Amino acid sequence: MRCPSCEDADTRVVDSRAADDGDVTRRRRECGGCHFRFTTFERVEEAPIVVAKRSGESQPFDPNRIVRGLRLAAKGRPLTEEQFCSLAAEVEDEMRSVNGEITSERVGLAVLNRLRVVDKIAALRFASVYKGFSEVADFERELRLIKP
Repeated sequence: MRCPSCEDADTRVVDSRAADDGDVTRRRRECGGCHFRFTTFERVEEAPIVVAKRSGESQPFDPNRIVRGLRLAAKGRPLTEEQFCSLAAEVEDEMRSVNGEITSERVGLAVLNRLRVVDKIAALRFASVYKGFSEVADFERELRLIKP
């Protein structure tokens, strides 16, 4: 780590502490050359999640896309923005546990499974778009999956 004051590479850690609920390590450093003290933050760099789309194209995972889809499916339903963000974060956590590239189908099913628990009507709407319903029988089949 170079000193921001004199650019010397000889710096040492004086103090380390956990920050941001333990997700970040805060380090207090001192330059060996000019004795300037400064703070650095260290966090784990997570590998990006890559989603393979049905078209064969790959793109980075974007939880905002899930939130947008949930907003549309839940329009007029008693769901909050906080619930949308929480559900998207849960899906992102699940996808991070998968090694390698994931499919858009897997992401969609993870969203749908969680949405079925939160709001069955929104889940049916989401499924109709996600699964591309074209007939009434598609809705009937999905309703059988939702009903206990």
